[in-house]
Amino acid sequence: MDMIAIDLDGTLLNSANEISQNNIEAIKRAQSKGVEVVIATGRASFDVRNLFSALDLHTWVIAANGATIHHPDGTLFSSTPMEKADVTDVLEWLEEKGFYYEAIDDEAILTPQNARELLNIELDRIRSANPKTDLTKLEKAAQKQFSQSGFSPVDSYKEIIDKHRNVYNILAFSFEEEKLRKGWEKFKDYTDLTLVSSANHNFELEHRLASKGNAVVKLAQQLNRSIERTAVIGDSLNDLSMMSVAGYSAAMENAKEEVKEICHFHTKTNDEDGVAHAIAHFMNL
Repeated sequence: MDMIAIDLDGTLLNSANEISQNNIEAIKRAQSKGVEVVIATGRASFDVRNLFSALDLHTWVIAANGATIHHPDGTLFSSTPMEKADVTDVLEWLEEKGFYYEAIDDEAILTPQNARELLNIELDRIRSANPKTDLTKLEKAAQKQFSQSGFSPVDSYKEIIDKHRNVYNILAFSFEEEKLRKGWEKFKDYTDLTLVSSANHNFELEHRLASKGNAVVKLAQQLNRSIERTAVIGDSLNDLSMMSVAGYSAAMENAKEEVKEICHFHTKTNDEDGVAHAIAHFMNL
């Protein structure tokens, strides 16, 4: 195996938002055999570095769903920011419709000042509609969203536009299915944007040339690694692009059915060291 690209949320990270010791050791074993291990995530690169800071893990990082690629030392190798006009259109609409959103730039995750209030309002609506509803999973999903590092609140999307920031990824999050559906319908025909989903309660937008798949191909070429001898491991719809280009792919047991359908191998869940299990499988091919 030449290269292994690994998703984070729902894949390398367990349900406690941690990387198990078995997964860490599996990654290091693969690296010791000369395999280039890459993290491929929708998260910001600085958030990944923060996660890895105490783990002695050093890998290339494909972040913002493929819009950025960083060297193991954290320096930028490649980036594909969204067009400013698209950023304006997207953020203006999301703010008008009352969405919680995150816009990733080079230094921060830009999000509304009232971010937590926006999600609490949605939870209150659900609670009011059915007082017996168990909101534990939804509250956990919100906590996970806020567990990232690098948040920087803004008073309005105009603050992002006015400061001429490079925006690589915009995530919209909602607990209301109809609200998400309207968002998907709004942006699905934007020819300059890539539209994906990385979890049950979100959709994400990047430049049309930005995807995990494109980034994996670009990195394989840069490192002179064979894409046919590259394996990818993931669980969500934003992983499909890299699964379609790599020679080998593994779906987590907790993966979406659409992911499982196209993968060569099904591994264990993210709470059962599924990544370590998949790496062991690929290293024996």
